[in-house]
Amino acid sequence: MPFEFISTHLNERAEQSLLRKRHVVQNATARTIEVDNKTYLNFASNDYLGFGDIAIHSENVNTLGSHSSALVTGYQLQQQALEQYLCTQFGYQAGLLFNSGFSANSSVIKALFQDKSAAQSSAIFQDKLNHASLIDGALHSNAALIRFNHNDLNHLRSRLEKSKAQNKLIISEGVFSMDGDKAPIKDLLFLAKQHNAWLMIDDAHGFGALGKTGLGSCETLIGDTVPDILVITFGKAVASSGACVLGSHLFIDYMLQYNRDYTYSTAMSPLMANNTLARIKHIKTADTQRSTLNKNIAAFKHLAQQHNIAVMESDTAIQPIVLGCAEQTIKAANKLKQQGIWLTAIRPPTVAYNTARLRVTLTAAHTLDDITYLVKHLAKALL
Repeated sequence: MPFEFISTHLNERAEQSLLRKRHVVQNATARTIEVDNKTYLNFASNDYLGFGDIAIHSENVNTLGSHSSALVTGYQLQQQALEQYLCTQFGYQAGLLFNSGFSANSSVIKALFQDKSAAQSSAIFQDKLNHASLIDGALHSNAALIRFNHNDLNHLRSRLEKSKAQNKLIISEGVFSMDGDKAPIKDLLFLAKQHNAWLMIDDAHGFGALGKTGLGSCETLIGDTVPDILVITFGKAVASSGACVLGSHLFIDYMLQYNRDYTYSTAMSPLMANNTLARIKHIKTADTQRSTLNKNIAAFKHLAQQHNIAVMESDTAIQPIVLGCAEQTIKAANKLKQQGIWLTAIRPPTVAYNTARLRVTLTAAHTLDDITYLVKHLAKALL
């Protein structure tokens, strides 16, 4: 029978407690979520500053769609303004907007190494815990893919020293989405300079939440040396969608010629670009929200320690609890749902086998009572 493998693979996923399902969300904020007419405390949101439900007061832009590719007639004033604002904030020469962070990450890597002749003398060095979009981009490029152990500078150095590639690209996340820890970006920049390599940083989970003014993992580097390529996404702390790739004029011009995702996609909505820019300007002065978020992170870590809950080493809003077994992780998540807590069970292949985890994400919208309630029932669910 044709395509019989579909049923076989789905059954295998179910038997391994790895089958994924969607839930229809009736309403969601950074603090609560309503599913099947029941309201839960939401500890699975990436809306770290709680801006998702705050009205945006910006110039009146009624154009919902851009109507065409950016290289046809889709590149409008609103997209240009957003790109230029981010360039000014970070000190880059040019930017390129994408409709999703996944598209930005994967397509940039594919486009950069699209020339087979140049790719033969090129190598991509990726942290083993990088996001799927970064790994997919490298796998679908023509360059060699070399993985280094997570945040292991010595291993990366060894890989770089052994490589004979002329064009070397080091790629890391600013904040790792499943572990919540940060990349040593200054050290990565130093290694890149030593080995005549470029550095690309995906700061999806850092932008907005980290830095004195919310510019993320690279804020302290502004005015000095920043990564050669920086990807800023809008679907987390900005509570919007889409992404922007920042780099030199030369690099962005190259993307305009060879990035198929950009060339053949309808450009970002002018309305989305306009509202995203307004939200980013708001984030720049969101000191109270960032302070509250940091207090909530500290409170969760302190309470987890008091209840002997083993949380990974993370000082960000992402606080994972590794259980290992996928079935056990699903059971713990379901116990929490029975107590009105929505918390995602992260399982392979999103994370490595035997590292299934409960991924707690904290926001500025949570209260101390919310966090206390969460930890109390976490301790019971993990028994």
